[in-house]
Amino acid sequence: MTKSEKFQLVENYIIENQNAHYRLAYSYVKSKESALDIIQDSIMKALKSIDSLEQIGYLKTWFYRILINTSIDFLHKNKRMVVVEDEVLDFHLSSTEMEVPDIDLYEAIDQLAPKQKTLIILRFFEDMKIEDIAKMLDVNQNTIKTRLYAALRKLRANMEEKVKA
Repeated sequence: MTKSEKFQLVENYIIENQNAHYRLAYSYVKSKESALDIIQDSIMKALKSIDSLEQIGYLKTWFYRILINTSIDFLHKNKRMVVVEDEVLDFHLSSTEMEVPDIDLYEAIDQLAPKQKTLIILRFFEDMKIEDIAKMLDVNQNTIKTRLYAALRKLRANMEEKVKA
């Protein structure tokens, strides 16, 4: 496969799955602008390293790994920066609109370590199979299962703390 054919496949994949990529980046940073910056950086990294994509069958895995690593790098670089969307500042809930369990869940997920958060997001929000996550992260499936269960235990503990508070 020629380099231009790879470029075309990558371009098509990115366009077809732009909403999923945005959701994943946004789940890390909770900011439209930052999520878009992460996607842009991920696309640039992907295009620069297109030669490392040896099998087109691994395109999704390859790009997700780039996107996740870019998201985590962004979090590390901007640790002290707190981003608040304008909509959050103007956010008012009526008693009928309030969905506290969802809010608590997202806050509890945000308290997880980046690697744990990644596993929860990929498995339950992106509905990826453990086998695919293992390929994407280049880790044994049993290791992914162990880490996922540990992340779920931590998430459960975080949720229980919220209920007690």
